Amino acid sequence: MAELIWDGKYVDGKRQAPVRVALPFQTIETVNESAADRQRTLDLFTSGRQTEWRNRLIWGDKKYVLPSLLPEFAGKVNLIYIDPPFNTGQDFSFTATVPSRHSGQDGTEFLKEPSSIETKAYRDTWGVSQADKERGVTSLDRYLKWFYDTLIPLSELLSDTGSIYVHLDWHLGHYAKTVLDEVFGQDNFLNEIVWWYYNKFQGNINHFAANHDVILYYRKGSSFTFHPQAELRDKPVQQIKREWSKEKGRIVNAKDEDGHVVYQESTHRTIDDVWRLSMLQPADRTQNLRYPTQKPESLLERIIGASS
Repeated sequence: MAELIWDGKYVDGKRQAPVRVALPFQTIETVNESAADRQRTLDLFTSGRQTEWRNRLIWGDKKYVLPSLLPEFAGKVNLIYIDPPFNTGQDFSFTATVPSRHSGQDGTEFLKEPSSIETKAYRDTWGVSQADKERGVTSLDRYLKWFYDTLIPLSELLSDTGSIYVHLDWHLGHYAKTVLDEVFGQDNFLNEIVWWYYNKFQGNINHFAANHDVILYYRKGSSFTFHPQAELRDKPVQQIKREWSKEKGRIVNAKDEDGHVVYQESTHRTIDDVWRLSMLQPADRTQNLRYPTQKPESLLERIIGASS
């Protein structure tokens, strides 16, 4: 199998493992937790027993977060979806609105300047020093090392029956697939899913409009969860009704008493690897939080419905 090489993958001929720095988590806030639940969790923790786990939102650098999750969740995670940087070279500061205390009035608009941690976390740039440039090192080298170092702990967290979806676009999807094949195995690649956002308008450009992202779907092992998904058709269609043949033990065309093929109206279609889901628009007031790369809930609902 061909291997993709980037700067830092090997040092003196030896494969370099990701740096593992595990840090303890600090609980900042719990939501919808009664005093009794909070006390029960505290009692379990102080007695050294396993605390109940329902949901967790973690703020931090994945370089420290993922190794910190391994002692608790190695081999136990059933589904992973990641939306990593796309190597676009952009800095994602964004404008947000603080709602007024009085309903019906416009809020105050301001530029959300990133904090010291967010400056790195929300920046899709991969700087290279002059010395590295002279050695032929590129921003792609930096990105691929970062991506590989991310996938290794994710593969260790994923259960043998688990699945992972990696969301990218045309910038790096082809490079990422090679790295994913190396980490998860080429035989465990299931789909290259195309998210076609048909409602994006790009104006006059001198090439074909880029109106899709790519989601690479892998399994961890031969046994994994998958539920076929269906969506409503724009217009119902007539399809031949199928049924099992008792004599032949296979699916055949259904026929009436006169031997005529029976048709039925189909209102839904089985979803294939092209997902026709609209992207969030500026006018959307239900989901859009004005973050440039925000994904719609329907995209995550489909992944969760199919693989959990």
